[in-house]
Amino acid sequence: MKTLSIEPGSPWENGYVESFNGKLRDELLDREVFDTFLEAKVLIGRWRKAYNTVRPHSWLGYRPPAPESRRPLPLGSATPHQADRGDPLAGLPWG
Repeated sequence: MKTLSIEPGSPWENGYVESFNGKLRDELLDREVFDTFLEAKVLIGRWRKAYNTVRPHSWLGYRPPAPESRRPLPLGSATPHQADRGDPLAGLPWG
């Protein structure tokens, strides 16, 4: 058995990775200027979470791959409107 490898400079041999890289570039990297490493880490983390839980994927019939479950708020806590203010995914193009 021989291990298969992708030749350097042959992106067409791995379409899934190239598709992901294009989406990351188009939806995040081309739109942001990171001033610090911490800012980059936070924004990329938010994008990754949204990509895996919120963003619709065409190969799944435009559903998110792992939607987050919603838990009801405990009685007497914040109202739903107040709870939504801290949403790290707010303002993303597909949200």
